[in-house]
Amino acid sequence: MTRRMSERRTSIIGAFLVALGPVSMALYTPAMPELVCAFSSSEAAIKMTLSLYFAGFAFAQLVSGTLSDVIGRRRATLIFMAIYLVGSLMAAFAPSVAVLLAGRLVQGIGASVGMTVARAIVRDQFTGTEAARIMNMIGMMLALGPAVSPTLGGLALGLFGWQSIFFLMVGFAAMACLTVQFFMAETATPDPAKGHLKPILAAYRRLVSDSRFVSSTLVIGGAVGALYAWATMLPFVLINAVGLTPTEFGVGMLMQSGLFFSGTVVVRLLMRRFTPQALVPAGLVFIGAASLALAYTMHVLPPSFLSVMLPIGIYAFGIAFVMPYMMTAAMAPFPDIAGTASAVMGFVQMGSGLLGGAIAAAVGAPVLALGTIIPCFGLVCILSYVWYRRNVRSQPLAVPVKDPLSEAAE
Repeated sequence: MTRRMSERRTSIIGAFLVALGPVSMALYTPAMPELVCAFSSSEAAIKMTLSLYFAGFAFAQLVSGTLSDVIGRRRATLIFMAIYLVGSLMAAFAPSVAVLLAGRLVQGIGASVGMTVARAIVRDQFTGTEAARIMNMIGMMLALGPAVSPTLGGLALGLFGWQSIFFLMVGFAAMACLTVQFFMAETATPDPAKGHLKPILAAYRRLVSDSRFVSSTLVIGGAVGALYAWATMLPFVLINAVGLTPTEFGVGMLMQSGLFFSGTVVVRLLMRRFTPQALVPAGLVFIGAASLALAYTMHVLPPSFLSVMLPIGIYAFGIAFVMPYMMTAAMAPFPDIAGTASAVMGFVQMGSGLLGGAIAAAVGAPVLALGTIIPCFGLVCILSYVWYRRNVRSQPLAVPVKDPLSEAAE
């Protein structure tokens, strides 16, 4: 039986679930250089722990999203949180790099449900500007987790060793299970018929054939995907090339998260006077400027903290302007398959980050990779939005409804 939650409760639960994946990544990044020594391994092998996490996260969303349509949001979330818990324990007690790699893959699979279910419970209950406001609030709260995580990870690493980072993740998994069990209402009507192969393929075909969904999802892929891509590069750029300690790296990452959080606050204030859609071009200006600056500084100037993190921070500031409208607009036409739509969006978002990280690993020069790959993400984001606007103008919706967020202007 479905039940409606308040906007505040939906925002808090959604933010917690969404944050679990990025927190699990950000908490871990300060330990990556130390893990090379701890396991007497190579830098490439430790980078692979992030790549496998991304891969598990990206591909498992296609399962967790559809499963949440089939058995309900709550049951699907509890199942995948149990998987995340197992992966965290595997990583914490890993006797070798092989077990660590397996644990990170399992972690990624379990954490995937947070991204898909959080957006689905918003679409289940809210539309239009109200949904965009919740997405913005999720963004505000999401910024706090990754902002604190590298600092917390760096401190835990210095005080208790790398295993303590994964024990923190065990605690997060337990908190997530308790939150879902006692505070999250079921917002969708489970439909076992959606679990059959034919309806699943029909849902995917419906999504990928909708050019508005594809273009808006690529905007998110270029914006948020860049954040995941640079997460695989920054530890090696800032620690190895710039010379920061793991603790200094954790504190330094506050610039990225702080500017992203500032962006979400500014967006929330601006939404009182402007439609969410009107704020997207401003975000693209920030993303474009940051992309150009990063391309210049990484190819011309010697790497320093400011030459790296100032463009990264500006890019993150722009993401906050793009996220609320584009995520809501992408999912608005698909209330009956919200979990699957969220899964495909998340797959593109995380998959693009995985692709960026893989290309960076192939390049082998983190500074060069950062200054080349991230600007390409910015270009994809801008061009995809141009495509999206063309689709909205040339392809009116099949049902007589307005552009997903246009009612905010009234």
